[in-house]
Amino acid sequence: MTHKSIEIVTNEAISLLKQLIETPSFSSEEAQTALLLENWFQNNSIPFQRENNNVWAVNLHYDATKPTLLLNSHHDTVKPNEGYTLNPFEAIEKDGKLFGLGSNDAGGCLVSLLATFTYFYAYENLPYNILFAGTAEEESSGPNGLNGLLKHLPEIECAIVGEPTQMQLAIAEKGLLVLDIIIPGTASHAAHQNADNPIYNALAAIEWFRTYEFEKISEILGPVKMTVTQINAGKQHNVVPSECSLVVDIRVNDCYTNEEILKVVQQHIKGNVNPRSMHLNASSIDKNHPLVQAGISLGRQTYGSPTLSDQSVLNCQSMKLGPGDSLRSHTANEFIFLEEIREGIHLYTKILSDFFNLNNTIT
Repeated sequence: MTHKSIEIVTNEAISLLKQLIETPSFSSEEAQTALLLENWFQNNSIPFQRENNNVWAVNLHYDATKPTLLLNSHHDTVKPNEGYTLNPFEAIEKDGKLFGLGSNDAGGCLVSLLATFTYFYAYENLPYNILFAGTAEEESSGPNGLNGLLKHLPEIECAIVGEPTQMQLAIAEKGLLVLDIIIPGTASHAAHQNADNPIYNALAAIEWFRTYEFEKISEILGPVKMTVTQINAGKQHNVVPSECSLVVDIRVNDCYTNEEILKVVQQHIKGNVNPRSMHLNASSIDKNHPLVQAGISLGRQTYGSPTLSDQSVLNCQSMKLGPGDSLRSHTANEFIFLEEIREGIHLYTKILSDFFNLNNTIT
């Protein structure tokens, strides 16, 4: 294939993003945006594969004896909230901004990584293979997204996950453990004495979650954070219920696995503790990793991210990096600056050029 300049692939990426915005792709309903990714590869004469609504490809000179770098972002979106005053499915360009659902989270990242992959696709003698995966069901943490795709992919040595970070280096990300807890008690008439009221029993559990501190504090992510977010018990005023249910949101740092956190909770809480899932672990990459150092050399800052992404399902070292601002995600009249996309593609290619030890000048 003919090697394309950054300027050309950038313009094509922005055009693709406009098409993605105008094609609804709620989680588990991404079939049409998957077709748009297929069209990109076909138009660039790049062989690709598809599983469910995940589309992926490897570089032209893929070599199974070399380590593999994954470039990943998602093409599903949340549903638009009621605050929209613009059509969420119309790509509106105004004052240097591109408005539309999924423009910032994570369409800008997706097309920027896709453009970067395309730019490097035909390079010979790279020290790493490059694997691009545009995946589904990120917003719902569904089973048919990156988590389900990994078994079909080659072994991954390291990864860049495209999420809006203002092109700063999120070198660690907190994991998520959501617990459904049933605190037992004894049902009775409210007029009678009852020393086993489950609502009162739950107070001790709530206080433990409020005050307990896990010993290990991450240099990047800080402490583990546990928050009781829901409580439910009883159906009528004159009946003591037999149980009280709690929902607890736990943001796990990179010092612990979700299994370790669960074990501690089960040791301290007198009740039935059930995790909704165990696979959304904390993730990180060594600050001295060449990918990180390549970004730092370009003036990028490192930080730890409190928000969850598909990074959580990867077992390799990974960092979150992409154009856009996380604060705009899931907001009404979502947008991304077009200049953020241009800068994103430029920085991605610079970082990878350094990572690959290429002496050529990015054009």
